[in-house]
Amino acid sequence: MSERESERNFQKMLQVLRDHQSVHFEACVRCGLCGKSCHVYLSDPSVENLPVTKAQKVVGLQRKKSEEVDEKFLLSLQESVYGRCTGCGRCNLNCSIGLNIASIIRVGRTILSALGRTPEKLLRPLKNQLEYGNQMMVSADEMRETATWIASDLRLESGQESFDIPIDKEGARILYLVNPREIKFAPLSLMAAAGVFGAAKESWTLASRFFDVTNFGFIAGDDESMKQVAEAVFSEGKRLGVREVILSECGHGARVFKWDSGVASPLPTKSIIELLDLYIEQGRVRLDKKKNAARVTLHDPCNLVRWSGVSEAQRRVLREACADFKEMIPNRAQNYCCGGGGGMQLLQECSEVRLRSAEIKANQIRSSGAKVVATPCHTCIDQLTELNKKYQLKVEISTVTELVYNALLY
Repeated sequence: MSERESERNFQKMLQVLRDHQSVHFEACVRCGLCGKSCHVYLSDPSVENLPVTKAQKVVGLQRKKSEEVDEKFLLSLQESVYGRCTGCGRCNLNCSIGLNIASIIRVGRTILSALGRTPEKLLRPLKNQLEYGNQMMVSADEMRETATWIASDLRLESGQESFDIPIDKEGARILYLVNPREIKFAPLSLMAAAGVFGAAKESWTLASRFFDVTNFGFIAGDDESMKQVAEAVFSEGKRLGVREVILSECGHGARVFKWDSGVASPLPTKSIIELLDLYIEQGRVRLDKKKNAARVTLHDPCNLVRWSGVSEAQRRVLREACADFKEMIPNRAQNYCCGGGGGMQLLQECSEVRLRSAEIKANQIRSSGAKVVATPCHTCIDQLTELNKKYQLKVEISTVTELVYNALLY
């Protein structure tokens, strides 16, 4: 790296720090409580895994000289903010002076994004979202074909001929955003949502141009791209004339589209979990909990619970849909991250850290005695599926909506 390039990068870093007012972290008193709260540190109590160590690499830039910000330092920063932290925020709750440590880590990602050093496996799905409207490059034709056969299977399974999966239906009450994996790899999730919407006699639609509930701008630390993705969603809502946006089961999707996108939402926006809770309260769906007889426990997605405050709706829903619901300990905002958040689930080089740090989650699941683990987040679903194999948990992993669909009475 040339001296001129080093100085230019250094000034970019300082500007990001100033923009995000990251100097507040200098108040850290080095008490160590953040380490006792961090699943990564608890699995490997090395200094490098302390949240304070990772955050200090970011804030400490203010005291460095430009020549010190060399290739070795940038690689170290990249490893810390992408490879040793999921951004779960549990350390924030347990900081003795209330510092927002996880936000400092994301500032580190924003710095690396500004320097063009986002990991390619996180950058590629973001580029796909901006160019194709979704992270997996699902075309409108593929979406329609998949929706057609899922709807056909739904009618056969439910016996309800009126159930359908509408696309680009103008004037529907809600626009439903899904994770592209529901079209590519997990059609049962979309079928379950469609079944519940049908039972509730909901007016809803998918959008063919942009239907993705994920936002890789947020994960990558690219604030401008994060805004573009959010704006694309709300433009779809305006195009179709809907009155509300409902988000499929996605932790960071709920956080970004409701709170952190940087875009003022022109439409009410909520998680499908909140809508299910409302359906049950209003009597729009009827459930028989005996249809889900096995013990069910709940994994709380960090972004949905800690960052978005949605913690009780899923519990009310599961108690109505399942005969035997058992909490993990600890739970709600103090629950441990599953280990797959912050994009780490996609980074092959982080697999060892990701799976090792999640042993605490595996132990939580074992202690619950559950046969089914429900979680309202598809990233958590993927991570828990891996944990199920690695730690021989012998459980079924399910979305909350799938359990509601299983319990429907028509």
